[in-house]
Amino acid sequence: MNPIDASRTALATSLMRALHSRHDPAPLLEDHWGDRLVPDTVRTALFQRVLSSMPPTARAEAANPADILAQSLRSNAAYADVITRARYSEDALKAAVERGATQYVIIGAGFDSFAYRRPIWAAELNVYEIDHPATQEMKRQRLSACGVDASASVEFIAADLSAETLGSALARSSFQRSRLTFFSWLGVTMYLTREANLSALAAIASSAPEGSELVFNYVDQAALKPGALVADAFSKLKSEVSSAGEAFLSGFDPAEVREQLQAAGLLLLEDLNGDQAVARYDVSGLNGLRSAAAAHIAHARVAPPPLARMSA
Repeated sequence: MNPIDASRTALATSLMRALHSRHDPAPLLEDHWGDRLVPDTVRTALFQRVLSSMPPTARAEAANPADILAQSLRSNAAYADVITRARYSEDALKAAVERGATQYVIIGAGFDSFAYRRPIWAAELNVYEIDHPATQEMKRQRLSACGVDASASVEFIAADLSAETLGSALARSSFQRSRLTFFSWLGVTMYLTREANLSALAAIASSAPEGSELVFNYVDQAALKPGALVADAFSKLKSEVSSAGEAFLSGFDPAEVREQLQAAGLLLLEDLNGDQAVARYDVSGLNGLRSAAAAHIAHARVAPPPLARMSA
């Protein structure tokens, strides 16, 4: 990501959540803030990008820019994953709160709108949003333009986690390491190196007590290997994010993720691939969600300290 620009993928996923809320027959979540948080200039730029990729004849016949952009977003290979991972994470958050979690840390928050969509629920939690300063600045400007006092319900932590550790970023806030916490880390791991991802998992596990939880998504690393046989839509997605300056850098091997989480101090509770997530959340197919099996959503819990495990 360009250090002076807000994340383009974060802006696009925000629009996807709003599109799903407005137009899919049986929405998995209501996120009408999704497009309010995206500036008109960004929507125009995205439309122009879609238009330039169309054949000349189709471009000449193009009608409503909003409809064209919506069609492009809905056909994006990431669309189903963006929707199902958001729903999965909030289901897990709800269960964690019922078990006593009082802090919610959104790593790579982008244009997440939980605090504004679910104000009553958010009021019962200490919500911390961590993201790159440029992305966070645009979001705060948009909230202000919508008449929202952002700091009233969320504590923002501007941090470039490629240059600063999660622990250091949290230490600059009111976050309390002793309190049961739920972490969401969505749409981030594929843009980091393998080493950065493993380091981040260990940092999450060491930042909160036993029983705290994490939901994160990842791409099967086999799909990122040169020459991998993947669907055309996924190949197009890889090309698009790369041209936006946010190329996929790494994934996880589903056969090894449990062991990697254990090494970081986390216990794997569940790992669904894209097909399994769609089967769970769009059983009847009403929303027509089509995911790639290479997309995964994982749920983990902070394990007991080593000495506690040894004495158990």
